[in-house]
Amino acid sequence: MTAKRRVIETATPWAMRAVMYFMVLVVGYIIFDIVIHGAPAISREFLFEMPRKGGAEGGIWPAIVGTVLLVAGTVIAALPLGMAAAIYLSEYASQNAFTAAVRLAIVTLAGVPSIVYGLFGLGLFVLFLNFGTSIIAGSMTLACMILPVIIVASEEALRAVPQNLREGSLALGATKWQTIRTNVLPYAIPGMLTGAILGVGRAAGEAAPILLTVAAFYLPVLPRSVFDQVMALPFHLYVLATQHPDADKVRPLQYGTALVLLALVLGMNMAAIILRNRFRKRIRW
Repeated sequence: MTAKRRVIETATPWAMRAVMYFMVLVVGYIIFDIVIHGAPAISREFLFEMPRKGGAEGGIWPAIVGTVLLVAGTVIAALPLGMAAAIYLSEYASQNAFTAAVRLAIVTLAGVPSIVYGLFGLGLFVLFLNFGTSIIAGSMTLACMILPVIIVASEEALRAVPQNLREGSLALGATKWQTIRTNVLPYAIPGMLTGAILGVGRAAGEAAPILLTVAAFYLPVLPRSVFDQVMALPFHLYVLATQHPDADKVRPLQYGTALVLLALVLGMNMAAIILRNRFRKRIRW
């Protein structure tokens, strides 16, 4: 091994470690800044009361409820479809040029900007299907946005299951679906839930899609059906930070809303991670 190669071999891990530490420091600083400036704004009134005076006073309870409803609707719509599509592509579809093109399209859709999904949802769900600006239109739009992420992660999890588990089950006379249900899915579920975690985190923090399909800045009432418009934390934070005429006055509310959104996303992710770990503990290779 030449001296130049030894230097590269030694420096590469240190460079990667430095990049990792830098990213951790940046994320840590952002979280620290939000917590320090947002914690003073957190109170019972801020969390559980209706907003007043265009959002400059009062609480953010409708925005919290709206965000939870949107995320729940998104997961209900996207998770079964994403897992079903991944199972078909991995276990049933023929491995030919057509399925390769489908996979390429799915990966491409995963990188499409969120505002494009917002325009798509506006055209399809709000106008064509006549759902109007509503929870169902927003949830369906967010579901379309996170569906590629769930499909890709779920298919990779299915591929990671050893092929001999399938072959042994089929050799014993089990049907294709019995093999998938008993010998494949139990081992793939943790990885599939990882895709769901990534999707939920993205859906909860997006403002562009819900801006065009569901979100209202000032709506101090709770929704009564899936066809109602709602407030949502990402859009509420965006308007407070960029559009409110008294930006300095509402700055504590900006940080408080950001902290609540951060806590909500982390809480959802932690719940999904705990569920994923429980499935992992059941795996015995």
